Amino acid sequence: MVGFGFDVHRLAEGESLVLGGVEIPSPLGTVAHSDGDVMFHALVDALLGALALGDIGEHFPDTDPKWKGAPSSAFVEHAVALVKEQQCRIVNIDCTLVLESPKILPFKQTMRENIARLCDLPLERVAVKATTSERIGYVGRREGVHAYVICEVQPA
Repeated sequence: MVGFGFDVHRLAEGESLVLGGVEIPSPLGTVAHSDGDVMFHALVDALLGALALGDIGEHFPDTDPKWKGAPSSAFVEHAVALVKEQQCRIVNIDCTLVLESPKILPFKQTMRENIARLCDLPLERVAVKATTSERIGYVGRREGVHAYVICEVQPA
């Protein structure tokens, strides 16, 4: 079974930028109810989607104050637990971030390690890539960031 996830957040001054569980130094950060980690949010949707278990908003509504400022790693842990409850296992995860800046190369390995740990996967089954939008659109104007994630889930 394959799952696909997408998430987007606005960027603003004075907010923190958390991507793949890593706080990245940046003058702009994500505007969000939780920590705004678009990569982890897209990952949650991919895992839930692989098993037709809804989406992140159904499990963690932004109208619920208990999720205010919550670390997105908790959302990933919940999705992984649901995968296991369905007697399935995650086979691989492929993530792509789309942002103009900052460059994430120095942080990619830690992001991969975070995902591998949270999803109980060997590191070689987790890919993290990044690209820009060539200064086109909201990403190009540094108004937002988005992420795509695809995963494979199989019966255990």
